[in-house]
Amino acid sequence: MRLHLIRHPKPLIEAGICYGRLDCPAEDAVSAAASLLAELPPGLPVWSSPLRRCRDLAERLHAQPVIDDRLAEMDFGAWEGRRWDDIPRAELDAWAADVAGYAPPGGESPRALQRRALDFVASLAVPEAVIVTHAGVIRTLLAHWQGLPPERWTELSFPYASCTRVDVPR
Repeated sequence: MRLHLIRHPKPLIEAGICYGRLDCPAEDAVSAAASLLAELPPGLPVWSSPLRRCRDLAERLHAQPVIDDRLAEMDFGAWEGRRWDDIPRAELDAWAADVAGYAPPGGESPRALQRRALDFVASLAVPEAVIVTHAGVIRTLLAHWQGLPPERWTELSFPYASCTRVDVPR
């Protein structure tokens, strides 16, 4: 199965703020969609995160994208909307010590994010699809398929409004 994993356009949020499930708008989805449509095969089904920064783009790529909660960004719980500098150092250190397994208070771990993203991909019954989602979702999926250990997950980087193509064995 071929997947076109698209990261949403740049969020309109102050630099230094922790956001995952925070539903903030993004920069112009119209121009991002125009660029992406020029490189995507026509007529593919589109799935999207429910968050506005993805949904707005997905609706410009397809008349009826399928919204799936499993494509939402990581839930940072009590950290959502806070300045990174205001998050207790001990919590950030705990996350750094267990990159995949630590969950912020009231949130989810990257490993939990990876499980739900893989569950979503396993549920697809199409040969090719467009997925509009977040860097965390794309990162954990590619890390899994590339066999990267958690300490290397942050090496995977994806520009805003970019498309990463991957062939997933069935």
